[in-house]
Amino acid sequence: MTEKQPQTRLDARYSDERATATPWAEAEKLLAGAELFWISTVRPDGRPHVTPLPAVWSEDALHFCTGPEERKARNLAENPNVVLTTGTNTWNQGFDLVVEGEAVRITDDARLRELAAAWEAKYGSFWHFEVREGYFHHGPGRAAVFSVAPRTVFGFGKGEPFSQTRWRFTLEDQQWTSRSK
Repeated sequence: MTEKQPQTRLDARYSDERATATPWAEAEKLLAGAELFWISTVRPDGRPHVTPLPAVWSEDALHFCTGPEERKARNLAENPNVVLTTGTNTWNQGFDLVVEGEAVRITDDARLRELAAAWEAKYGSFWHFEVREGYFHHGPGRAAVFSVAPRTVFGFGKGEPFSQTRWRFTLEDQQWTSRSK
């Protein structure tokens, strides 16, 4: 996990009196283990677009892939700001996470091979990707890979006690993560 520590704050307005802020290391473990995320992008006409997808947490960022002609890829070409959410669809148990950031395309084949191995390790052999010319290749299709370094993350503890934690990353954190790609 990361050695960078974001600014962490419990929002008392939306938390039980006995709640405490969730440590970032715990949120990172949840991001790494989550199997399904929902990505929100913005269409060129301003309407939202939301769809589920798998993602991998690696080197302080979430990574996802999409076909270059898919709606989310076309949306990202116009506006790279995204929100990725994961959690449970229950009210009284679990923990939800909302990750806000900018999607940056990864084209370095060496980094893509690392991410392809991470996908297969997490999701199994169905998600085996070949890497060529800056893309994941799977069967006849290809997919662009994007990295989202968190700008702000919200965590919602559900049940006893209910809590809302915000982790905010500094501009320096964002620049460090961008340089590591």
